[in-house]
Amino acid sequence: IENILNELFEHKLDRKSLLIAFGGGVIGDMTGFTASLYQRGIDFIQIPTTLLSQVDASVGGKTGVNNKYGKNLIGAFYQPKAVYIDPEFLKTLPSREFAAGIAEIVKMAVMFDKEYFTFLQEADFSDEEVLKEAIRRSVELKAWVVNQDEKEAGIRAVLNYGHTFGHVVENETNYTRYLHGEAVAIGMVMANALAVELGLFTQEEAQSVKTLLENSSLPTQYVIKDVDDFYEHFFLDKKAANNNIKFILPNGMGHYKVVSDVDEAVVKKVLRGFGGEG
Repeated sequence: IENILNELFEHKLDRKSLLIAFGGGVIGDMTGFTASLYQRGIDFIQIPTTLLSQVDASVGGKTGVNNKYGKNLIGAFYQPKAVYIDPEFLKTLPSREFAAGIAEIVKMAVMFDKEYFTFLQEADFSDEEVLKEAIRRSVELKAWVVNQDEKEAGIRAVLNYGHTFGHVVENETNYTRYLHGEAVAIGMVMANALAVELGLFTQEEAQSVKTLLENSSLPTQYVIKDVDDFYEHFFLDKKAANNNIKFILPNGMGHYKVVSDVDEAVVKKVLRGFGGEG
């Protein structure tokens, strides 16, 4: 961020200048955050080139950077002036990056739209029209959520489904083993296991999500080595308020429930199901 700001000062950009974020989610986050800081805020536009950034990261105005304490703990809510999405860019995207984007698409369907989930179960993403429809529906859902709750006081927090667990997985693996979407896929499987334990989701529904993720070449397994340590990581998350962990869980397919009073023993029981001791 400092390097980008230095360049802006070197080239004497003013308040009428415009930054363009051309790339994936990290580029969008850095550009948006820099734009929010430079001379108290200049315009920027998003041209996302990865599936994950097209369906999720570029829409909604969240910007931020990671530090040793966690993900996106330094940042701002700052809306782009425009977002230009062209699926052509995805033709050169590595398959692993493409799969990571599908995780965020699945997230939207499980939380908000059962019919969309059924569509995804049958979807062939190598078909350009199917891919365009998936991107369109995801952006539509994300925009619908953000319009209601830009600063994440309510419904927008639901977009963090899979992220509460996923962020811990990323942190434990030093952000090097998994792409963000891959960690979210693992996080959704963990969240679903908790939802099943609490009677919000059936075992069949949880399995259907897991199958869809696996069919999309996403990881769904993760071995938790130390359950107590994993649990403690939740409290570093921005979504932990007053030392209360907020879990975003499916409440039947296409519906959600935000739960913040889950007994520690119940959560740890679920975590132990992922191979840890403690």
